[in-house]
Amino acid sequence: MAKKIKFSIVIAVFNRPSEIEELLKSMSLQDYRDFEIIIVEDGSEKSSREVVSSYNDKLNIFYYFIENRGPALARNFGVSKSKGEWIIFFDSDCTIPSNYLFEVEKYLKKKSINFYGGPDMMDQSFSYLQKSINFSMTSLLTTGGIRGNKKSIDKFLPRSFNMGVRKKDFDSVKGFSDIRQYGEDLDLSYKLIFSGKKSALISEAKVFHKRRTDIFNFFNQMFKSGKGRHYLNLKYNNTFKLFHLLPSLFLLGFILGILLFAFNYFKYSNIILGIYMIYSILIFILSTIINKNPIIGFLSVVTTFCQFFGYGAGFIYALVKK
Repeated sequence: MAKKIKFSIVIAVFNRPSEIEELLKSMSLQDYRDFEIIIVEDGSEKSSREVVSSYNDKLNIFYYFIENRGPALARNFGVSKSKGEWIIFFDSDCTIPSNYLFEVEKYLKKKSINFYGGPDMMDQSFSYLQKSINFSMTSLLTTGGIRGNKKSIDKFLPRSFNMGVRKKDFDSVKGFSDIRQYGEDLDLSYKLIFSGKKSALISEAKVFHKRRTDIFNFFNQMFKSGKGRHYLNLKYNNTFKLFHLLPSLFLLGFILGILLFAFNYFKYSNIILGIYMIYSILIFILSTIINKNPIIGFLSVVTTFCQFFGYGAGFIYALVKK
Protein backbone atom coordinates (compact mmCIF):
# COMPACT_ATOMS: atom_id res chain seq x y z
CA MET A 1 0.00 0.00 0.00
CA ALA A 2 1.41 3.40 -0.99
CA LYS A 3 2.45 5.69 1.85
CA LYS A 4 -0.11 8.39 2.58
CA ILE A 5 1.08 11.91 1.78
CA LYS A 6 -0.10 15.02 3.59
CA PHE A 7 0.28 17.62 0.83
CA SER A 8 0.26 17.45 -2.96
CA ILE A 9 1.59 20.65 -4.53
CA VAL A 10 0.04 21.13 -7.99
CA ILE A 11 1.60 23.71 -10.32
CA ALA A 12 0.40 24.42 -13.86
CA VAL A 13 3.09 26.06 -16.00
CA PHE A 14 3.09 27.62 -19.46
CA ASN A 15 6.39 28.70 -21.05
CA ARG A 16 8.02 29.61 -17.71
CA PRO A 17 11.02 27.28 -17.03
CA SER A 18 12.96 30.01 -15.21
CA GLU A 19 10.06 30.57 -12.82
CA ILE A 20 9.78 26.86 -12.11
CA GLU A 21 13.49 26.81 -11.28
CA GLU A 22 13.02 29.48 -8.60
CA LEU A 23 9.85 27.89 -7.23
CA LEU A 24 11.38 24.41 -6.96
CA LYS A 25 14.50 25.79 -5.31
CA SER A 26 12.31 27.37 -2.64
CA MET A 27 10.34 24.12 -2.19
CA SER A 28 13.57 22.15 -1.70
CA LEU A 29 14.23 24.29 1.41
CA GLN A 30 10.92 23.54 3.15
CA ASP A 31 11.14 22.67 6.85
CA TYR A 32 8.17 20.29 6.54
CA ARG A 33 8.91 17.41 4.17
CA ASP A 34 5.74 15.28 3.84
CA PHE A 35 4.74 16.47 0.36
CA GLU A 36 4.90 15.72 -3.33
CA ILE A 37 5.07 18.15 -6.24
CA ILE A 38 3.17 17.69 -9.49
CA ILE A 39 4.19 19.90 -12.41
CA VAL A 40 1.72 20.05 -15.31
CA GLU A 41 3.22 21.55 -18.47
CA ASP A 42 0.20 23.05 -20.24
CA GLY A 43 1.28 22.71 -23.88
CA SER A 44 4.37 24.92 -23.47
CA GLU A 45 6.84 25.58 -26.26
CA LYS A 46 9.51 26.41 -23.65
CA SER A 47 9.70 23.18 -21.71
CA SER A 48 10.37 22.91 -17.97
CA ARG A 49 11.21 19.20 -18.19
CA GLU A 50 14.98 19.62 -17.72
CA VAL A 51 14.51 21.99 -14.78
CA VAL A 52 12.14 19.52 -13.11
CA SER A 53 14.51 16.61 -13.78
CA SER A 54 17.34 18.45 -12.00
CA TYR A 55 15.29 18.27 -8.79
CA ASN A 56 14.47 14.55 -8.93
CA ASP A 57 17.04 13.80 -6.23
CA LYS A 58 15.95 16.71 -4.01
CA LEU A 59 12.16 16.51 -4.15
CA ASN A 60 9.38 13.96 -4.51
CA ILE A 61 8.42 15.40 -7.88
CA PHE A 62 6.43 14.34 -10.96
CA TYR A 63 6.26 15.96 -14.39
CA TYR A 64 3.45 15.71 -16.96
CA PHE A 65 3.08 17.32 -20.37
CA ILE A 66 -0.43 17.82 -21.77
CA GLU A 67 -1.89 19.63 -24.75
CA ASN A 68 -2.83 23.20 -23.91
CA ARG A 69 -6.08 23.23 -21.93
CA GLY A 70 -5.75 26.38 -19.85
CA PRO A 71 -4.79 26.61 -16.16
CA ALA A 72 -8.08 25.29 -14.77
CA LEU A 73 -8.05 21.95 -16.59
CA ALA A 74 -4.27 21.64 -16.22
CA ARG A 75 -4.69 21.87 -12.45
CA ASN A 76 -7.52 19.32 -12.54
CA PHE A 77 -5.20 16.95 -14.40
CA GLY A 78 -2.55 17.45 -11.75
CA VAL A 79 -5.01 16.70 -8.96
CA SER A 80 -6.01 13.46 -10.75
CA LYS A 81 -2.39 12.31 -10.38
CA SER A 82 -2.03 13.34 -6.75
CA LYS A 83 -1.82 11.17 -3.63
CA GLY A 84 -2.07 13.82 -0.91
CA GLU A 85 -4.77 14.43 1.66
CA TRP A 86 -4.55 18.14 0.84
CA ILE A 87 -3.98 19.80 -2.54
CA ILE A 88 -2.03 23.07 -2.61
CA PHE A 89 -1.97 25.27 -5.71
CA PHE A 90 0.79 27.77 -6.44
CA ASP A 91 1.30 29.95 -9.50
CA SER A 92 4.60 29.45 -11.29
CA ASP A 93 5.67 33.03 -10.53
CA CYS A 94 5.68 32.40 -6.76
CA THR A 95 8.48 31.41 -4.43
CA ILE A 96 7.66 29.82 -1.10
CA PRO A 97 9.19 30.67 2.32
CA SER A 98 10.79 27.69 4.05
CA ASN A 99 8.24 27.69 6.90
CA TYR A 100 5.15 27.68 4.65
CA LEU A 101 4.12 24.01 4.97
CA PHE A 102 5.08 23.98 8.66
CA GLU A 103 2.69 26.89 9.30
CA VAL A 104 -0.12 25.29 7.29
CA GLU A 105 0.26 21.96 9.12
CA LYS A 106 0.25 23.75 12.48
CA TYR A 107 -2.96 25.61 11.59
CA LEU A 108 -4.74 22.51 10.28
CA LYS A 109 -4.04 20.69 13.54
CA LYS A 110 -5.89 23.43 15.44
CA LYS A 111 -8.73 24.31 13.08
CA SER A 112 -11.22 22.21 11.12
CA ILE A 113 -11.51 23.73 7.65
CA ASN A 114 -12.04 22.50 4.09
CA PHE A 115 -9.93 24.98 2.16
CA TYR A 116 -7.70 27.97 2.77
CA GLY A 117 -5.77 30.80 1.20
CA GLY A 118 -2.76 32.83 2.22
CA PRO A 119 -1.37 36.33 1.56
CA ASP A 120 1.19 37.28 -1.03
CA MET A 121 4.12 39.50 -0.12
CA MET A 122 7.04 41.29 -1.66
CA ASP A 123 10.67 40.20 -1.79
CA GLN A 124 13.42 42.80 -1.86
CA SER A 125 14.73 41.29 -5.11
CA PHE A 126 11.60 42.42 -6.97
CA SER A 127 11.98 45.09 -9.67
CA TYR A 128 10.55 48.57 -9.11
CA LEU A 129 7.54 47.73 -11.26
CA GLN A 130 6.94 44.42 -9.45
CA LYS A 131 7.05 46.25 -6.12
CA SER A 132 4.59 48.87 -7.34
CA ILE A 133 2.20 46.20 -8.66
CA ASN A 134 2.51 44.35 -5.36
CA PHE A 135 1.56 47.56 -3.54
CA SER A 136 -1.47 48.09 -5.77
CA MET A 137 -2.62 44.49 -5.32
CA THR A 138 -2.23 44.38 -1.51
CA SER A 139 -2.57 47.91 -0.09
CA LEU A 140 -5.50 48.95 2.10
CA LEU A 141 -5.82 52.02 -0.14
CA THR A 142 -6.71 49.78 -3.10
CA THR A 143 -9.07 46.87 -3.77
CA GLY A 144 -6.30 44.44 -2.83
CA GLY A 145 -6.37 45.29 0.85
CA ILE A 146 -8.69 42.51 1.98
CA ARG A 147 -6.60 39.70 0.55
CA GLY A 148 -3.29 41.19 1.59
CA ASN A 149 -3.91 42.34 5.12
CA LYS A 150 -7.15 41.41 6.86
CA LYS A 151 -6.76 38.56 9.30
CA SER A 152 -10.37 37.44 9.77
CA ILE A 153 -12.69 37.38 6.79
CA ASP A 154 -16.15 35.86 6.62
CA LYS A 155 -16.30 33.36 3.76
CA PHE A 156 -12.76 34.15 2.64
CA LEU A 157 -12.24 33.46 -1.08
CA PRO A 158 -8.76 32.03 -1.76
CA ARG A 159 -6.96 32.61 -5.07
CA SER A 160 -5.04 29.92 -6.89
CA PHE A 161 -1.65 31.59 -6.56
CA ASN A 162 -1.76 30.40 -2.93
CA MET A 163 -4.62 28.04 -2.19
CA GLY A 164 -5.11 24.74 -0.39
CA VAL A 165 -8.13 22.43 -0.43
CA ARG A 166 -8.79 19.02 1.06
CA LYS A 167 -8.73 16.59 -1.85
CA LYS A 168 -12.04 14.94 -1.05
CA ASP A 169 -13.70 18.38 -0.99
CA PHE A 170 -12.06 19.34 -4.30
CA ASP A 171 -13.39 16.13 -5.84
CA SER A 172 -16.86 16.67 -4.36
CA VAL A 173 -17.34 19.84 -6.45
CA LYS A 174 -15.58 18.32 -9.50
CA GLY A 175 -12.62 20.67 -9.29
CA PHE A 176 -12.06 23.76 -11.39
CA SER A 177 -14.65 24.69 -14.00
CA ASP A 178 -13.50 24.91 -17.61
CA ILE A 179 -13.17 28.70 -17.71
CA ARG A 180 -10.55 30.10 -20.06
CA GLN A 181 -10.58 33.48 -18.41
CA TYR A 182 -9.66 35.00 -15.10
CA GLY A 183 -12.01 33.84 -12.40
CA GLU A 184 -11.60 30.05 -12.31
CA ASP A 185 -10.08 30.21 -8.81
CA LEU A 186 -12.90 32.35 -7.41
CA ASP A 187 -15.36 30.06 -9.17
CA LEU A 188 -13.86 27.10 -7.27
CA SER A 189 -14.06 29.01 -3.98
CA TYR A 190 -17.72 29.80 -4.59
CA LYS A 191 -18.49 26.19 -5.52
CA LEU A 192 -16.93 25.04 -2.26
CA ILE A 193 -18.72 27.65 -0.14
CA PHE A 194 -22.08 27.04 -1.79
CA SER A 195 -21.67 23.32 -1.05
CA GLY A 196 -21.24 24.11 2.65
CA LYS A 197 -17.45 23.98 2.92
CA LYS A 198 -15.54 26.21 5.35
CA SER A 199 -12.70 28.50 4.28
CA ALA A 200 -9.99 30.35 6.19
CA LEU A 201 -7.17 32.80 5.68
CA ILE A 202 -3.95 31.38 7.13
CA SER A 203 -2.10 34.64 7.67
CA GLU A 204 1.30 32.97 8.17
CA ALA A 205 1.04 30.93 4.94
CA LYS A 206 2.64 33.64 2.82
CA VAL A 207 4.21 33.43 -0.61
CA PHE A 208 6.40 35.78 -2.61
CA HIS A 209 4.40 36.59 -5.74
CA LYS A 210 6.46 38.23 -8.49
CA ARG A 211 3.72 38.91 -11.04
CA ARG A 212 6.21 39.10 -13.90
CA THR A 213 4.39 41.46 -16.19
CA ASP A 214 4.63 44.86 -17.83
CA ILE A 215 2.12 47.66 -17.38
CA PHE A 216 0.13 46.72 -20.50
CA ASN A 217 -0.18 43.06 -19.49
CA PHE A 218 -1.17 44.19 -15.99
CA PHE A 219 -3.98 46.29 -17.46
CA ASN A 220 -5.11 43.34 -19.58
CA GLN A 221 -5.06 41.07 -16.52
CA MET A 222 -7.21 43.55 -14.60
CA PHE A 223 -9.59 43.91 -17.56
CA LYS A 224 -10.13 40.15 -17.66
CA SER A 225 -10.59 40.09 -13.88
CA GLY A 226 -13.31 42.72 -14.16
CA LYS A 227 -15.10 40.67 -16.81
CA GLY A 228 -14.72 37.55 -14.68
CA ARG A 229 -16.20 39.31 -11.64
CA HIS A 230 -19.42 40.09 -13.54
CA TYR A 231 -19.58 36.50 -14.81
CA LEU A 232 -19.31 35.18 -11.24
CA ASN A 233 -21.98 37.58 -10.00
CA LEU A 234 -24.36 36.19 -12.62
CA LYS A 235 -23.47 32.57 -11.93
CA TYR A 236 -23.73 32.71 -8.13
CA ASN A 237 -26.76 34.41 -6.61
CA ASN A 238 -26.28 37.00 -3.87
CA THR A 239 -22.50 37.27 -4.38
CA PHE A 240 -22.62 40.83 -5.72
CA LYS A 241 -21.18 43.41 -3.32
CA LEU A 242 -21.26 47.18 -3.69
CA PHE A 243 -17.47 47.39 -3.60
CA HIS A 244 -17.41 45.41 -6.88
CA LEU A 245 -18.58 48.67 -8.48
CA LEU A 246 -15.77 50.83 -7.03
CA PRO A 247 -13.29 50.40 -9.93
CA SER A 248 -16.02 51.20 -12.49
CA LEU A 249 -17.12 54.28 -10.52
CA PHE A 250 -13.46 55.30 -10.22
CA LEU A 251 -13.08 55.08 -14.01
CA LEU A 252 -16.36 56.85 -14.79
CA GLY A 253 -15.64 59.61 -12.29
CA PHE A 254 -12.25 60.28 -13.85
CA ILE A 255 -13.77 60.40 -17.34
CA LEU A 256 -16.44 62.80 -16.07
CA GLY A 257 -13.78 65.07 -14.60
CA ILE A 258 -11.86 65.16 -17.89
CA LEU A 259 -15.03 65.89 -19.90
CA LEU A 260 -16.05 68.72 -17.57
CA PHE A 261 -12.58 70.20 -17.88
CA ALA A 262 -12.66 69.87 -21.69
CA PHE A 263 -15.98 71.75 -21.85
CA ASN A 264 -14.75 74.49 -19.50
CA TYR A 265 -16.78 73.49 -16.46
CA PHE A 266 -13.74 74.19 -14.31
CA LYS A 267 -15.65 74.64 -11.05
CA TYR A 268 -16.85 71.05 -11.11
CA SER A 269 -13.90 69.48 -12.89
CA ASN A 270 -11.47 70.95 -10.35
CA ILE A 271 -13.42 69.35 -7.49
CA ILE A 272 -13.53 65.92 -9.14
CA LEU A 273 -9.96 65.89 -10.42
CA GLY A 274 -8.79 67.36 -7.12
CA ILE A 275 -10.10 64.26 -5.34
CA TYR A 276 -8.09 62.07 -7.70
CA MET A 277 -5.02 64.23 -7.08
CA ILE A 278 -5.37 63.85 -3.30
CA TYR A 279 -5.79 60.09 -3.71
CA SER A 280 -2.68 59.96 -5.92
CA ILE A 281 -0.66 61.86 -3.32
CA LEU A 282 -1.77 59.42 -0.60
CA ILE A 283 -0.75 56.45 -2.77
CA PHE A 284 2.60 58.10 -3.52
CA ILE A 285 3.35 58.89 0.13
CA LEU A 286 2.33 55.51 1.53
CA SER A 287 4.14 53.49 -1.14
CA THR A 288 7.25 55.67 -0.82
CA ILE A 289 7.29 55.10 2.95
CA ILE A 290 6.72 51.35 2.66
CA ASN A 291 9.23 50.84 -0.16
CA LYS A 292 11.63 53.60 0.93
CA ASN A 293 11.83 54.77 -2.68
CA PRO A 294 9.98 57.69 -4.36
CA ILE A 295 10.34 56.06 -7.80
CA ILE A 296 8.32 53.08 -6.58
CA GLY A 297 5.93 55.55 -4.98
CA PHE A 298 5.34 57.22 -8.36
CA LEU A 299 5.04 53.87 -10.17
CA SER A 300 2.49 52.76 -7.55
CA VAL A 301 0.26 55.67 -8.59
CA VAL A 302 0.50 54.48 -12.19
CA THR A 303 -0.19 50.81 -11.36
CA THR A 304 -3.06 51.68 -9.02
CA PHE A 305 -4.81 53.75 -11.72
CA CYS A 306 -4.06 50.92 -14.17
CA GLN A 307 -5.63 48.45 -11.73
CA PHE A 308 -8.82 50.49 -11.27
CA PHE A 309 -9.17 51.49 -14.92
CA GLY A 310 -8.56 47.95 -16.22
CA TYR A 311 -10.86 46.21 -13.74
CA GLY A 312 -13.54 48.88 -14.06
CA ALA A 313 -13.46 48.80 -17.86
CA GLY A 314 -13.69 45.00 -17.88
CA PHE A 315 -16.67 45.02 -15.51
CA ILE A 316 -18.50 47.65 -17.59
CA TYR A 317 -17.72 45.81 -20.82
CA ALA A 318 -19.18 42.56 -19.44
CA LEU A 319 -22.18 44.39 -17.97
CA VAL A 320 -23.02 46.02 -21.30
CA LYS A 321 -22.25 42.98 -23.44
CA LYS A 322 -23.98 40.47 -21.09
